[in-house]
Amino acid sequence: MYVIIVYDINVERVNKVKGFLRKHLYWIQNSVFEGEVTRSELAEIKSGLMDIINKEEDSVIIYRLRTQDAFDRKVLGIEKAPIDGII
Repeated sequence: MYVIIVYDINVERVNKVKGFLRKHLYWIQNSVFEGEVTRSELAEIKSGLMDIINKEEDSVIIYRLRTQDAFDRKVLGIEKAPIDGII
């Protein structure tokens, strides 16, 4: 499945979340990651995020799609972190 994860995290934890997500997904721009994952990888990502975030202060939204082809992605302006050509 293809996922897009966006977050609004307290500055004290933002680098931990960003570092953790970089191990699993592609960094697209500030507070946005996306990529193809399996169900078990998504479960690992969710669990890891729950260990880092403060549920009373932080917000993480996960959009799940069947495949990357299931949505139309358009970038207006510059693309900060292109994922085309990544193997």
